[in-house]
Amino acid sequence: MNPSVLLSFDLEEFDIPEEYGQEVDDALKLTISLKGLKSILSLLEQLNIRATFFVTAHFAFHNQTMIREIAKNHEIASHGFYHSEFRIEDLQKSRQFLEELIGNQVIGFRMPRLKEINDQEIIKAGYEYNSSINPTYIPGRYNNFWKPRTAYYSNNLLNIPVSVTPIIRFPLFWLSFKNFPLWFIKLSSQITLHHDNYINIYFHPWEFTDITSFRLPNYIKKSSGEPMISRLEKYLIWLKTQGEFICFYEFKKNYEL
Repeated sequence: MNPSVLLSFDLEEFDIPEEYGQEVDDALKLTISLKGLKSILSLLEQLNIRATFFVTAHFAFHNQTMIREIAKNHEIASHGFYHSEFRIEDLQKSRQFLEELIGNQVIGFRMPRLKEINDQEIIKAGYEYNSSINPTYIPGRYNNFWKPRTAYYSNNLLNIPVSVTPIIRFPLFWLSFKNFPLWFIKLSSQITLHHDNYINIYFHPWEFTDITSFRLPNYIKKSSGEPMISRLEKYLIWLKTQGEFICFYEFKKNYEL
């Protein structure tokens, strides 16, 4: 069986400047993410790759036609209602809104900023899998080094952590991709794929828009826009030689209890 590649995008309003004290108008937040999304969809179509989009209901509400189009070829999952604020009731509200919008079941959830969330609450809200854990240690961000590194069940909920390498748990997520040489990312991905027989990697559409004018640390805004698209294209072309791209709901079928 070929290794599986789980590619996902957190489709949210571009609110990361607010973490660094810069207010951004809501319309601009949505516009920046939408611009990057169009570039991503074009690349995925060109390479014939399917992905999972974890979408905030707020973004979906303002881009309903686009979300319906995405749902024709890709998986839609929930990323909460808003990216900057969260209430427990948003778990169910966001799922219901997305299901009504696309006319299909939404079974997956990812917590904004991968914050900790109770599995029982996710189950109660009607989800079947959760991808909200980055099982590594990053100062000030994540302290999950001793949490399970690969997919596991918690009662009836399948948890699918973001991929990290075996042993040292080097994180294979968007910040690593932007700040380490591509050869190193490929090597780390290859090791993880061969060890786990799958890889779970994610990005944000706003990374594929030029965000250099915002007051953000260089490690966040570097290589944004066209350089990021070019870099992702090279990586995805290589990944196609290493495994098969599938959506999260397909991965879950292989992990049925």
